[in-house]
Amino acid sequence: MPETNQSAALPGIIAIVGRPNVGKSTLFNRLIGRRRAIVGDEPGITRDRLYGSGHWLGREYRVVDTGGIIPDEKEFIPTEIFRQARVALDEASAIVMVVDGRTELAAPDLELARLLQRTGKPLFLAVNKIDTTKLEPEAENFRRLGIRNLYPIAAEHGTGVTELLDAVLDVIPASPAQPAADDGQAVALEDEAPKGEETGADEAPARETKVAIIGRPNVGKSTLLNRLTGGDRAIVSPIPGTTRDAVDEMVERDGHAYRFIDTAGIRRKGKTKLMAEKLSVVMARKHLETADIALLVIDAAEGVTALDANIAGYAHESGRSIIIVVNKWDLLSRRREPQEVRATTRHRDAAFRSQRVRHEAPGTGGNGHRPADRNLYEQQLRRELKFLSYAPVVFISASEGRNTDKIFDLVTQVAAERRKRIPTAEMNRFLASVDFERATVPMSKRVKILYMTQAAVSPPRFVLFTDRAVKLHFAFERFLENQIRRAFGFTGTPIWIKVKARN
Repeated sequence: MPETNQSAALPGIIAIVGRPNVGKSTLFNRLIGRRRAIVGDEPGITRDRLYGSGHWLGREYRVVDTGGIIPDEKEFIPTEIFRQARVALDEASAIVMVVDGRTELAAPDLELARLLQRTGKPLFLAVNKIDTTKLEPEAENFRRLGIRNLYPIAAEHGTGVTELLDAVLDVIPASPAQPAADDGQAVALEDEAPKGEETGADEAPARETKVAIIGRPNVGKSTLLNRLTGGDRAIVSPIPGTTRDAVDEMVERDGHAYRFIDTAGIRRKGKTKLMAEKLSVVMARKHLETADIALLVIDAAEGVTALDANIAGYAHESGRSIIIVVNKWDLLSRRREPQEVRATTRHRDAAFRSQRVRHEAPGTGGNGHRPADRNLYEQQLRRELKFLSYAPVVFISASEGRNTDKIFDLVTQVAAERRKRIPTAEMNRFLASVDFERATVPMSKRVKILYMTQAAVSPPRFVLFTDRAVKLHFAFERFLENQIRRAFGFTGTPIWIKVKARN
């Protein structure tokens, strides 16, 4: 079972809870100093638990944002949101209940306040959207909730947030490794809204490998995250688009640290209707670009689609290392038909060739079923994703846990290949051994390579010094890349090649 590293020697956790659309995510972003959570006018945007870190006047703290709670709601998604929020409440050192100061006090607010008071933990009431001093008397109406620690705030502008944070930090325990007090703050709490990338408290250590789980909606990304982390970190449902914010979790295993990031399912632009869905796609791409490795999850029963290829292209072009994860393989194996079992490889290959002429979905047999032969399936997958010839493939069932442990070994291997550096002397000995006459390149496009060096890692980047300034012909570049892989490996990672003419 994977070991999670969530609680050891961590600062106190502040849980932010409240009904939908009261400004919880805005306050969360304010407290951690960056736009981690998606914020919008549509209710119910946040669903999973989101964690972030910050520090204020020498004190470190962690914050967890929860989805909007509607007590006693019977629908599946709100019920799962409530379950995720209960986990956050159990691990919290203090709770901040957020209400909308511009709305009337409602029965669900009273019910939620009673529920939070029963936890026995320090409880604070943040009356949000109190943008001016004229509105401050309106906050007093919420005294009826029975929460003594009441603070009028405007999370969007930062007004009142410092007073709230000071009060909360007074009652939560400090981290055992708490740093000495400093003279400033690490988060934007007053007039300036948080912007840009975080470079402080959440910055990953060098030994940590960031792994983004990407793919179309409803291919099993959240189920895979829960399986890899050994918990129920993300809400899982058959409803496409359940995940909106990126959900991340740290796992330590065999001396290696992995941060798995479950991203929202990426859809075509025309298929995203709500603003939250559009933002979730943007955030998914953003989190992909900060990762080291992408797990491209494909639904085995549906095969490779055009959207899968587009998503793979995002990862490839951004320089992420890639592992192709064929999920739900158990469903395909169970419905394998007897005639497919008896069919020879030659007959099945012929069926595949004919199906491509008929433009059927990739990996589909003539009777609508897909082959349960892994080798044959992988051959078809490779044909559809030719540009990912370097990416290893693993067949799993995330729901049943089959072969998911293999992902850790592959991630470790691919991470090492991504960071591998070849000495210049060795590269030039390799260069001298390559027979470039075998490259199918027009004579006018050929160049003489004087020497070659690896300029960077993650991904590996090579610089060719040539006799003239010319863009490499794609066939020449592909030939050289294949020769590099044959000699040095670089499994799972794209290779970038740049040409410089020697003066």
